[in-house]
Amino acid sequence: MFEKITSLFRSKEKPTNFGSSRFSFLFGSTPSGQQVNERTAMQTTGVYACVRILSESVASLPLHLYEYQDQGNKVKAIDHPLYFILHDEPNPDMTSFTFRETLMSHLLLYGNAYAQIIRNGRGDVLALYPLMPNQMKVERAKNGELTYTYTKTPSHSGREEKVVLSRAEVLHIPGLGFDGLVGYSPIAMAKNAIGMSIATEEYGAKFFANGATPGGVLEHPGIVKDPERLRETWQAQFSKGNVHRVAVLEEGMKFHQLTIPPDQAQFLETRKFQLNEIARIFRVPPHMIGDLDRSSFNNIEQQSMEFVKYTLNPWLVRFEQAIQKSLFFEDEKERYFVKFNVSGLLRGDYETRMNGYAVGRQNGWLSANDIRELEDMNQISDEEGGNKYLVNGNMLPLDQAGAFYRRRIDPNDRILELEEDEE
Repeated sequence: MFEKITSLFRSKEKPTNFGSSRFSFLFGSTPSGQQVNERTAMQTTGVYACVRILSESVASLPLHLYEYQDQGNKVKAIDHPLYFILHDEPNPDMTSFTFRETLMSHLLLYGNAYAQIIRNGRGDVLALYPLMPNQMKVERAKNGELTYTYTKTPSHSGREEKVVLSRAEVLHIPGLGFDGLVGYSPIAMAKNAIGMSIATEEYGAKFFANGATPGGVLEHPGIVKDPERLRETWQAQFSKGNVHRVAVLEEGMKFHQLTIPPDQAQFLETRKFQLNEIARIFRVPPHMIGDLDRSSFNNIEQQSMEFVKYTLNPWLVRFEQAIQKSLFFEDEKERYFVKFNVSGLLRGDYETRMNGYAVGRQNGWLSANDIRELEDMNQISDEEGGNKYLVNGNMLPLDQAGAFYRRRIDPNDRILELEEDEE
């Protein structure tokens, strides 16, 4: 449907990959002196916790394929070949959970997620395999179409092999970027904050490696004949494994501490601030990565709801629309769609859910089976009224609402229909 469209956007030579020389400022050392990349960042507890909670949250949500029917109704298209691939096994080596967890971690660390689409001769999708984003290069061919060049890991021969994939062979989920075609690594964009976190961890590790004993100066009232030997003797007796030994100073020598203690340097406060800074990068509530200082029983549930709406939901939409764009035939896109089910995360506590169900039941927009499905319970048959929608008051079925205006009760408590001509 876009074949006849010609625009400046399609005439661009190639997408703006974040690894190009124009954006070399994203990489290299940080003011803290630390080298930050995707792997070093994952060694910090804050980044690891944020990537894990987001990846596992996206992977654990049910992903269903739906088909539109008459009057706007929708049903699960369990007979469609893509349903099993997306919901259960995208390939023989992975479950759907592992596949989506991997793609989401790539998005958070590299800014892009790629998967190879394996198709049969008719174009049907047979399997999906994740590809490493740091080995992928997105370019534009002479005809204006996007191409994906993947560099395979060197084999035993030591030779790198480049494979060019067409747009129809790649499921590409881009993150936030400058050109709308490729995303930028959140790690690279926030390297200074992450570098500061790495630096504080390294400082703490070195501090405790020396037994938490600060350095200092030995003062002698006289003249030290061999200061080098005195320094070596002191280091041998009171460094590393001997840091807690009692020092015996002779000849009026004194020890003066020079290094600022960590509490005065606000070491712990700096580490805690950097933890919040990393949580801010990934838009994760601090209590979800272990920082409970400003959390209470009253606001944790509200923060969890906001996490679903403002943090998870944009990522889920990226997944849904990329799948819709890449995996369906053109004539299927108007009939089928994929959707993550987040209702389980938005249920709240048991009492709140029951009160919400009661309101829906009494006002006629939830049936008993609707509620039981939300609670993963077995359905009630139609004979028992499982699919009946009731209204508040006498809880009558909708097709009988108002019927009591045409009825009267006789002295024997039997319901008798009034004749149309009765007053």
